[in-house]
Amino acid sequence: MQPKNPLDWMLSEALDSLTRAERLRQQFGRQEACWEPPIDVLETEHELLILVALPGVNPDNVETVIHDGVLVISGQRTLPAELRNARIHRLELPQGRFERRIALPLGRYAISRFVMDGCVALRLAKS
Repeated sequence: MQPKNPLDWMLSEALDSLTRAERLRQQFGRQEACWEPPIDVLETEHELLILVALPGVNPDNVETVIHDGVLVISGQRTLPAELRNARIHRLELPQGRFERRIALPLGRYAISRFVMDGCVALRLAKS
């Protein structure tokens, strides 16, 4: 049996510790937003189109509300259940609760959601 490479062992232990810490944080941690997804905001004469980079998030699980002229987009991105016990080698896509706030031009809007090119897209029709 060959001895373990110390660097590989330390990296493996660090990743295991981070995974355990994340599970504890999700169970007992804070409930406020911990990351903001990147967005594009485009405006036409009739609507605002907001593209939210949320790979792996079902648009039906994204909450949207307009409060005091601010659009609030929130939800949760989690690993699929079948991968939750997998050994993580790299985890670059943010996990956990997200929230993004966008100040809107004055007006009234009707919101609809759909998927567009891998993004959750929000169409805010002007009324």
